[in-house]
Amino acid sequence: MIAYLDASVLVALLTADTFNARAEEFVASFMPIPVLSDLASAEFASVIARRFRMKILTEAEARDALSAFDAWAASEVSWVECTPADIARATAFMRRLDLSLRTADAIHIAIAQHAGATLATFDAQMLAAARVLGVPIAAA
Repeated sequence: MIAYLDASVLVALLTADTFNARAEEFVASFMPIPVLSDLASAEFASVIARRFRMKILTEAEARDALSAFDAWAASEVSWVECTPADIARATAFMRRLDLSLRTADAIHIAIAQHAGATLATFDAQMLAAARVLGVPIAAA
């Protein structure tokens, strides 16, 4: 399975997080080929920086998490580029009044669709929207 991982799954995989066991079980069970985008990478960095600013992580822990992400991403994943067509598709998703989507979530769904990947996220609203849009979802 090719799985597009959003930041919620990345953070859970690579840090001490409440969803850590669930993320590890997902990876072990499905042995997905992980696909990431620059958006997912930026959101991962944002979460780590936010946790540092909130004093949830020390500077050393934050740097270790970012280094672990970089090492893992360089060796274990495939990358998909966010294209203007993905932004246009995400905009169309957000114009649907029956969906409750934030901008980044809509872009993640569009990128997963463009990559032909199953979407893996812990965000319940994003999963519900992806399901309505016909994007394959993983029970992460």
